[in-house]
Parts: sequence; C-alpha cells; structure tokens
Amino acid sequence: MARIAYFDCFSGVSGDMLLGALLDAGLGAEDLRRALGTLGITGYRLEISPERRGALMGTRCQVVVAGDEAPGHRHLGDIERLLQGSFLDAAVKERSLAVFHDLAEAEAAAHGMSVEQVHFHEVGAVDAIVDVVGTVAGLALLGVEEVHGSPLPLGRGMVRCAHGTIPIPAPATVRLLTGVPVYDPGIQRELVTPTGAALLATLAVGFGPAPAMTLESVGYGVGADPSDDPPNLLRVMLGTGTSVMTSERVLLLESNIDDMNPE
Repeated sequence: MARIAYFDCFSGVSGDMLLGALLDAGLGAEDLRRALGTLGITGYRLEISPERRGALMGTRCQVVVAGDEAPGHRHLGDIERLLQGSFLDAAVKERSLAVFHDLAEAEAAAHGMSVEQVHFHEVGAVDAIVDVVGTVAGLALLGVEEVHGSPLPLGRGMVRCAHGTIPIPAPATVRLLTGVPVYDPGIQRELVTPTGAALLATLAVGFGPAPAMTLESVGYGVGADPSDDPPNLLRVMLGTGTSVMTSERVLLLESNIDDMNPE
C-alpha cells in the first residue's frame, strides 16, 4: 500500500509550515540540508527550532538570508536552470518545476502578462525556492507516494506585496485553488500563501477527510504569525494506506466458567 502524507490545514498553509511539519514528523534536518545543498545556493541558513502556538508545540523552519545575498527578481527560466543544474533526484526536479510552472501561470493570469514576463518577487527569493524544493525533497526522503489535504481555510482582509495592496486571499492563490474545496473561517489575515497553495494544489491527489491509513507519525509545522486562536500550525499525518475493513489487530476473548458440569 502507498505511503501517505495528509496535511490538515486547519489554520492554513505556507511553504515554511509545510517544511516544519515534515521535520516535526521525522524528516532528518541534515538529510534536508544535504538535499538543498545540491542546488548550489549560498548566503542562507536554515534555523530549525521547537516553538509553541497556543497549547501545542511544533517545529519552526526559517530560511534566514544574508542581507547582502538577497537576490533581485527571478524569472521562471532562471529557476528552471537552477533546478536542472542541480544534483537533485530527477523526480524531485520534475515536481519542483511543476510547482513553479503552476505558480507562474497563476501569477501571469492574475496580473495580465505572459508566463515569461512574470517576475518571481517573494516567490523567486531564496526562502521560497528552499520552501518549494525542500518540501518536495522532504516528501521524497520520507518515502511519501501520495499527498492528500484537507479543505483549505481562506482568510480575509488586504495585504501589501510587490504588486501593491491586494485582497486576501491573493489573486494568484485563488487561481491556484481552482477545483480545491475551500471555506471562509472568518479570520482577518492571510492563511493560505501562494507558495503553500501551489505546493498542495500541484502535489495533492485529493482534498477532503483523511484517507484510511495506518498512522505512523504526526508533525506540526509552526507559521510565522504568532496567533494562538486558532494556533498558527499545520498538521501532517504520515502513514500507510489501508482498506477501512482491514486491521492487523486480533481480539482474544477468554472467560472462566465455574458453575457448569464439566460433562
């Protein structure tokens, strides 16, 4: 049966939350660093630490970029060359490129330009490249064959970005989530980022309740926002798919009968 990752996005999803959840569920930090090292990107470091949100503990994964190393805008072609020139596994390259292609198409459609014209502002920065490639590589390192997600909560309000002031959820996020079940929890902040939306929309085979599986580990990824209500966390459940009717448990019933004739 397939090894499954189910992302329970009760408080949204972002790239750093996905990475943190995988690390909390058992992904080795050094294994992740080695995989990312094949990209040849310098001038950043991963800060991985336990952190609390509300009553729950999780893992925070931050990409800290040196001030003098912050890149300018990148185009899709730049990211393609970066990935193709790396020593990443072929499947990790392919899936990472698919995420960036979907993201570029969503940005282009939202802002009325061609895919080639899209400047990856926040998305093309080192932290987002690490989030995307790290998540795809992390899933591969954990042996995950199927990704599933819960319906996604969309926040409300306005946010400032490289394009100016835009509504929440961001226009690119909405386009990426076409065909994905979403709902409004009434929370006044961004819950689903474009990077998080691109990763789940591209990688997940379905959205809904958790599929039947034998649960093996659980992890919580901590988001940047310190909100506690609801706690800004993403939960991942890792396990092996199973039939609902299948169980490895055996129930033994025993009793002592002392009031009957042995004949």
